[in-house]
Amino acid sequence: MKKKPVLSFWQIWNMSFGFLGIQFGFALQNANVSRIFQSLGGDVDRLAVYWLAAPVTGLIVQPIIGYYSDKTWGRLGRRRPYFLVGAILASIALFIMPNSPMLWIAVGTLWIMDASINVSMEPFRAFVGDMLPSEQRTQGFAMQSFFIGLGAVVASALPYMMTNWFNIANVAAEGEKIPPSVKLSFYIGGAVFFLAVLWTVIRTKEYSPDEMQEFEKEKLQSNPDGRVNTKTAVELISKFVRSGSAFLLVGLILSYFIYSNNLEKELYILGVGLALFGLIQFMTALLAKSGKTNSGLVSIITDMMNMPKTMKQLAVVQFFSWFALFAMWIYTTAGVTSHVYGTSDTSSELYNEGANWVGVLFGVYNGFAAVVAFLLPVLAKFTSRKATHAISLVIGGLGLASFYVIKDPNLLIVSMVGVGVAWASILSMPYAILTGSLPGEKMGTYMGIFNFFIVIPQILAASILGFFMRHIFDGQAIMALLLGGISMLVAAVTVIFVDDID
Repeated sequence: MKKKPVLSFWQIWNMSFGFLGIQFGFALQNANVSRIFQSLGGDVDRLAVYWLAAPVTGLIVQPIIGYYSDKTWGRLGRRRPYFLVGAILASIALFIMPNSPMLWIAVGTLWIMDASINVSMEPFRAFVGDMLPSEQRTQGFAMQSFFIGLGAVVASALPYMMTNWFNIANVAAEGEKIPPSVKLSFYIGGAVFFLAVLWTVIRTKEYSPDEMQEFEKEKLQSNPDGRVNTKTAVELISKFVRSGSAFLLVGLILSYFIYSNNLEKELYILGVGLALFGLIQFMTALLAKSGKTNSGLVSIITDMMNMPKTMKQLAVVQFFSWFALFAMWIYTTAGVTSHVYGTSDTSSELYNEGANWVGVLFGVYNGFAAVVAFLLPVLAKFTSRKATHAISLVIGGLGLASFYVIKDPNLLIVSMVGVGVAWASILSMPYAILTGSLPGEKMGTYMGIFNFFIVIPQILAASILGFFMRHIFDGQAIMALLLGGISMLVAAVTVIFVDDID
């Protein structure tokens, strides 16, 4: 048996460099897609619905890609084929998005773009678990956080830079909907995405299947408490049926309640989603009972039922963390332009000035996250990964909530510095804690399943925030940011209950 070798700084740099491109895609999407939707006629209280494509795509794509990447061993290795294919498709979508002639095409392009980014991104998380020994995992995820921050700070500020540094028009020409500054930013993002991922594909070599088996034996010998006690799909048939019945019943009751009270149609996403998950578990039980236990669906649902305890605890933390982030991504442009700049006229110069400033603010939190990424492992060494994550989430929650009381656009930079601390930690600490509790041969599958607890709160946010905007917040987008800050503070409290076994 042998242990994974300790990698050099530059080896970790090369294997993480692709995240620079991935975050270029995500940052352009997060900072500008709501702006594009509004410019194409989308209503502010429908923005969350338009964004549903992103989390739904992640919910479906990531566990599938994780499952198949665990089983892929080709000329390019185990994870790298998915890096490359996703980068090609995402780059094409980035070129198409700012040229969407109408709203429904932009929403469809977001679906394709987000699916493609997820194809590249999901295996990168498992990649760190594959390549690095336990003592370097925190450093590995911190390096990913650095590239995420670096890529996002540039990509988020690109429209601002195009306008103020290169005098590219920031208002669409007559007959056009999207400003040239936004279009050029997306073109640059598509090129950077592909080239950065290509660098990792070329400069990194993965371990062979035999080497991975040896590493896993050593890991279990050195940490027997980290062994995952699993049940087979056949042993879980009754649990599939019970759980499926509960989800189906709750989903149908909720859907009927929404229908009978004539509530917003986007709320059906919750009811139908719960019912659909119940049906999926029934289908899994039928397949397992008929002996088809090797199918992808049965394997993924079975592994989900066998989640390690640490993963279940982290799921709660992730839920509240990502609900806050999704509220921020959807409503910061609308909240800042209306609450701070005092306008909702998307064709006005003042609105576009505010929208550009949001891009700068997004660059601030990502840029600060890039710096903090290298400090978090040091703090974790002197305290713990749990304490580091909890402290970071408190700082981020207060920063996000402070948007409600700040009227000076420049002071929002301070708020975003706090969000940047939380963002750096969210991108590294949960994964550093999680990978120590996962079996190496299913690292990709479990990373994909872990993504459920990122996208489910996003789907919930997309389902209910529009309802809140119309009936509770009186159309004030700034209230969604306040709610997001509170959610992040709740996430900080739930970190206390996580067991970091590695």
